[in-house]
Amino acid sequence: MEIKEMKVAVISTDGKVINQHFGKASCFYIFEVGGGKIRLLEVRECTPLCGSVDYGNPEEILNKTISVVSDCKALLCARIGSRPQEELRKKGIEPIEAPYLIDEALNNLSIEE
Repeated sequence: MEIKEMKVAVISTDGKVINQHFGKASCFYIFEVGGGKIRLLEVRECTPLCGSVDYGNPEEILNKTISVVSDCKALLCARIGSRPQEELRKKGIEPIEAPYLIDEALNNLSIEE
């Protein structure tokens, strides 16, 4: 049986709990999940979408934010709006609202895969 690994982006303020709205994210925790293993690869910074008027065109900020996680297959967050969900799915990234402990959510994700 082939072990399928994938990258998952997680939005968290503390690296322990998925506790932030997609639009408020200033960073993404990038994990590799698969074969019964979970490994933190890196933390990637981004410009928060909410309040992005100060940083430029909100549409451009959304596209830049999505590009930060473009190599991921899923994105776990506490909440996410319909427009970002739609744009993530167009890029092949599945947005999942999962306001839980990161380990718990990633374990559930790997079991479902």
